[in-house]
Formats: sequence, structure tokens, C-alpha cells
Amino acid sequence: MSLSFKALPLPEKIARLRLIRTENVGPVTFRQLINHYHTAERAIEFLPELAKRGGRKKPLVACAMSKVNKELDQLDKAGGTLIVLGDQLYPDALAATEDAPPIMMALGHTHLLEQSCFAIVGARNASAVGLKIATSFSRKLGEAVFIISSGMARGIDAAAYQGAMASGTIAVLAGGADVIYPRENTEIYHKIKETGLIITEMPFGTQPQARHFPRRNRIISGLALGVLIVEATHRSGTLITARLASEQGREVFAIPGSPLDPRSKGPNSLIKQGAQLTESVDDILEVLALMDARSISEPQYDLFHSPSMNETMEKSLDEDLTKAYVLIKEKLSHTAVAIDELIRLTKLETSVVQTVLLELELAGEITRHAGNRVSFC
Repeated sequence: MSLSFKALPLPEKIARLRLIRTENVGPVTFRQLINHYHTAERAIEFLPELAKRGGRKKPLVACAMSKVNKELDQLDKAGGTLIVLGDQLYPDALAATEDAPPIMMALGHTHLLEQSCFAIVGARNASAVGLKIATSFSRKLGEAVFIISSGMARGIDAAAYQGAMASGTIAVLAGGADVIYPRENTEIYHKIKETGLIITEMPFGTQPQARHFPRRNRIISGLALGVLIVEATHRSGTLITARLASEQGREVFAIPGSPLDPRSKGPNSLIKQGAQLTESVDDILEVLALMDARSISEPQYDLFHSPSMNETMEKSLDEDLTKAYVLIKEKLSHTAVAIDELIRLTKLETSVVQTVLLELELAGEITRHAGNRVSFC
């Protein structure tokens, strides 16, 4: 399953941290810039020009090195590790997702990222039965040599950690690596930091906000071969993790429950939609055994790579892009639309659409959404 990443030199790692901390640069745009320019150092040089072409009036300036150095100093003092997309330490499964976090701050044992991972998530206000199931399943999956990942929320997440603490756990945080949330999980946080691994894409000191949790959830599911939903109400954020897992090609498992319990509505609904009905750990292990033969494909890193062009070809491309801007902006609105749909409606080449969207995002004109969708800001 290895994507065969090589060790990145330290200056390039630092440049990649600087690039992702730059205004209007998100995970997808980051990857496209690296695809095209091959190094973050070179991509940073072209940011002002790209943003200007996208319609930005004020020059786009890369994140200041003083901020980057401060972040690296905080990581160093905490005894942490900088994990960078494209480096050999980066987990293969997560790297294969379309919006993989370009950098992660890690505290603890990074070797756990080399092992097969399984996620368990669920309701914060879990029932006694739900807590018991989460603890039991995580312990047995840990004994089957799976690293258990979750979001360190109260309830099901915390119970999953209790069951798998001895075998290995990964906590994915919505805030900074040094921010314990919720405070009632302080003891769990310190145990995981000592025996497991804490990771986040957020800078140190970041207090978790509502918009951070879906971003955290995509990492939880992206790290894992599968995700188990123990309990979740119909409008629970846990179902976002299940949806993201499905979009990432991961197996979704769900514990069925009483139709009279609101916390069973989420899992029961997922089962109706095709999630694996799960009554025992063996149900999970049987499916995962069938997945062993599958391999996670490498993302298309050369999507924008093209041979060098002469002056006539460059002029022709500029004319094509000018027309493409008009066509694409006509089809965009404040409601998110799939990029595949934009390509179909505009009848433009994929690379042209992606180039225009990249420049519009750098200019702050559009926002990217889960499911490879975009909208005006």
C-alpha cells in the first residue's frame, strides 16, 4: 500500500508549513500547487501572480517566517514532530485522500501511523450500553493489531480510548495539539500523549471551533480502513464522519439499536443506506480481511504537470483561460457545486477548470467544500 514517499529536506518541510499557513491556501490548492511547481519554495514565488490572475487586488503574501518559526519552536519545546504530506513519515491511507492535511503536528509515538488503523466514533451523551460496546470493540480490535483512532470527544470516543490504550491509540484533535478539549478528558489526553499519538493540523494554541470539527473528522476516517458508528442522533456530527468515510472509500460499520432510542437513529439510518450491520467484532474483522488484497491508489500528483510551452502555445493557453473564467464564473453561485459538474457543463478540459479554480481560491473568490465541491465565498 506504500506510496513510496521519500524523506523531504528540512527547508522544503518548512516551506510546506509556510505554504499551508498562507491566506486562501487550503489542502486541495496546496496539493495542486505542489503538483505543478514540485516544491513549496517555488510555489510561494508564484502565489502573487496566481492570485492576481484570479482577480485579487491586494498582493497575496506568503505566511511570515516569524510565524512559522514560532510554530516550529512551540512544537520543538513540546517534543513533537512535524508530519508533512509528501514525506516518508506521512501515513499512506491519509495521503490517498483528496484533501489530506498538508501538515500535522504530532505528540507521542509516530510509529503508530505505520500500522493499520480503525476508527470508532459516536455520541457524546452515550448510553451505558453504548459505552460498554465501544470499550469492548476497541479492546478486541486492538488485540487484532489495529490502532484505534477517534476524536477525543466525551462519550463513545473516550470509551474507545479506554479499551485500546494498551494496544495503541491515535487522538485527532480539532484544536491545537496543546489544547485539551473537553477538559474532562485531561487524564485521557495525557495517557495518549504518553503511550499513543496525538495529531492535529491546527497551530498550537488554537481553540476548537465548530468549523474545525468536520476537518478533524476527515482525518479520523482518512487514517482508517473502516469506521464504526456506535451511537449517534439523526443530526449528529458523527454522521459527518460516516459520510466522509464513505466518500474516501472506507468501510462504514454501524451498531443497530432500538428505534425508540434517538441515539440509534444515526446507525440505523446508515445501515439502511448500506453500512455494514455490526453485531460483533468478527463482523468487522471479516470485512477487513477481504480488504487486505485491496490497495489504496496513489493520488494524481502530476495533474497540472505539462511539458514546456513555446510562446505561441502560452498565448493560446492564456486565451483559453480567459474564456474559461467567464464560463466557470457563470456556472458558480453561493451554493456548492461538484467540480465534475462544472467540467460537464462548461465542456472545458479538467486541467483548465482546475487551474481557474486554483487561481480563484487564491484570490479569495471561492470556497472549497467536502465532496470535491466549490462555491463563491
